[in-house]
Amino acid sequence: MALADPGSGSPKPGSAFPEIVELNVGGQVYLTRHSTLLSVPDSLLWEMFAPNGSQPLARDSKNRVFVDRDGFLFRYILDYMRDRCLVLPENFPERGRLRREAEFFQLPELARTLAPEAGQQDSDEEGQSDSEDLSPGPDAPGISPGGQSTRISGFITIACRGSYALGRDGQADAKFRRVARITVCGKTALAREVFGEALNESRDPDRAPGRYTSRYYLKFTFLEKAFDQLAGAGFQMVASNSTGTCAVEPADCKIWTSYAEYVFYRE
Repeated sequence: MALADPGSGSPKPGSAFPEIVELNVGGQVYLTRHSTLLSVPDSLLWEMFAPNGSQPLARDSKNRVFVDRDGFLFRYILDYMRDRCLVLPENFPERGRLRREAEFFQLPELARTLAPEAGQQDSDEEGQSDSEDLSPGPDAPGISPGGQSTRISGFITIACRGSYALGRDGQADAKFRRVARITVCGKTALAREVFGEALNESRDPDRAPGRYTSRYYLKFTFLEKAFDQLAGAGFQMVASNSTGTCAVEPADCKIWTSYAEYVFYRE
């Protein structure tokens, strides 16, 4: 991401946009130069940010330009616009989806680069990830001889760090539990199946479905909601542990912090 220069928040002469533009793409925040957004003529971003552009722009609550697209894949769109070069990680699993993003942002050269070769199936459009073979492996969901779908077995561990207050005479505050973030550990395919769009993959966006990760977290902070989703997917809690310590002790109450882990398993 580009770093803002002193005074870069002011619009350039003849432009309604500052030199450093802040974008909110599907909940992911990006900072880039205004010139980068204009680097590909006739692209959608060029139309949005051209000095004489008339297209109304949506804004989020912090007045950032909002684009309702895949925030994780936009990093590759922005990289391409910086130097017209696309570099993808090895075994990139979402090539088909990235091609659709390139078509949406009106980047035909990028879309052609991502198009499948002759005779090669675009697995994203057929409902499969690019990193998966057409024949399911031992850990992949499939169809049993009786025609019923089979599910991946395995463990998912969710963890959270929170705080709660104990008032005078041991009375708990009405907002006693504040969870800062719920993290998810386990196989990527399982985590995506259970939590779907609620899974924030920004810290590990390119993890293949069959690999393990401990860097995902949820976009909500309600433990009960996470438990409901796990139970709905057939998981059962098999173990848990927690710790707590008094972090702050004001005059009228004690503030405690806690860390807890919950282990779920599905056969």
